Amino acid sequence: MIDPPYWSRDRLEHDRAAAVELFRKQRMEEPLEDYLEAFENSRDDVTDLLEQTVDLSALDDVAEDVLTNRQLLHAFRYLAAPPISDDDLKTVAEAASLAPSVLRADAELVQRIVRVVLMGLDRMRFPWVREGREPTEAEKHAAIIASAALMATQRANTNRRSQGKTVQEAAVAAALVSLGFRSVPVAKPKATIKTPMDAPQAGEFSGEQTLGPRKADFIVRLWDHRIMPIECKSSNSEINSLKRLNNDAAIKAEVWRKDFGATQVVPTAVLSGVYKLQHLVDAQKRGLTLFWAHDLGEMQSWITSTR
Repeated sequence: MIDPPYWSRDRLEHDRAAAVELFRKQRMEEPLEDYLEAFENSRDDVTDLLEQTVDLSALDDVAEDVLTNRQLLHAFRYLAAPPISDDDLKTVAEAASLAPSVLRADAELVQRIVRVVLMGLDRMRFPWVREGREPTEAEKHAAIIASAALMATQRANTNRRSQGKTVQEAAVAAALVSLGFRSVPVAKPKATIKTPMDAPQAGEFSGEQTLGPRKADFIVRLWDHRIMPIECKSSNSEINSLKRLNNDAAIKAEVWRKDFGATQVVPTAVLSGVYKLQHLVDAQKRGLTLFWAHDLGEMQSWITSTR
């Protein structure tokens, strides 16, 4: 069997620098329109929230209507400082679900959610609530703009991460198909590959699936029958790269090599964005094979050599 590539420190630095430059170029070219559209939508949602609650003074009276409206619930979470996530809100308010049907059937839960958010109400954005008065037009306008900016920034960042991963995964899938690999569906929802026999056959790959105890974005069966789990990782900073690469993908590599055997599995990460050189070196030493999204030809060449 042909070993996967093990890059020198100089080669890792060369590819790392190329990925950083591409990251800079993409960030500079990202359209402002995406943020502006998110801002306008968020501004409308916050305005509707304040209008329906009479500037939050009548929140108790219309709480159910607010919380069962997806857009208004999203805006409502941003009343707090810092904004509270869906998961945190469910945990703190002891809510199994925030589904409209659940909220309509539980008036006490609705009031708990309201209390949780109001306890963390941003007094800088909404000073009139604490002072028990109506807001001035200037205060209301400032609160709407500030809240919309918070929401739009979060939405833009979420979309950026989601789109980046989607593009990366699509490129990897296309690279595999171009080599003659066949995409096969996961046999069952949440199916786990417990033994090599459960994995796709040689020349096949599946999308996200659990291999042993850990998930991979792709499960590939190489031509020589080894299993190649692929993780698509994108990082926006050297600090973030520690989490994405070393504390996630590299740990998975160690687990897979231990559970399935170092000669039977080739844990792989396809990278884009910003990474610290030492993090790349460390991850590779821990058994993780590295390829770059901007140069998938290297991955294709090695896969072809496994025929």
